Amino acid sequence: MIKARIYKPAKSAMQSGRGKTKQWILEYESSTAKGPEPLMGWTGSGDTLGQVRLKFDSVEDAQDYAEKKGLYCKVQTPSERKVKPRNYGDNFKYIPPEEAEK
Repeated sequence: MIKARIYKPAKSAMQSGRGKTKQWILEYESSTAKGPEPLMGWTGSGDTLGQVRLKFDSVEDAQDYAEKKGLYCKVQTPSERKVKPRNYGDNFKYIPPEEAEK
């Protein structure tokens, strides 16, 4: 049985926005181990499904696709963003040393 995982990608460290994080990705898990090729020493594998990444608008669409194709899939739920509201003026606010240690 072919295994796959469904997840929502995290924001890249090079992004300031959350542009390419709205879609769900279905990735096949490799069935063979990767290893160095004898001629060039590059990392290679005999499994070409590891190169396939399918994008879906919702997790239900991805699960329906996996079910139709007979794939065993596990869904990784994304972690919620924690936003701390801050003001620009707080960067320059004086905090006495006694309170800063708390």
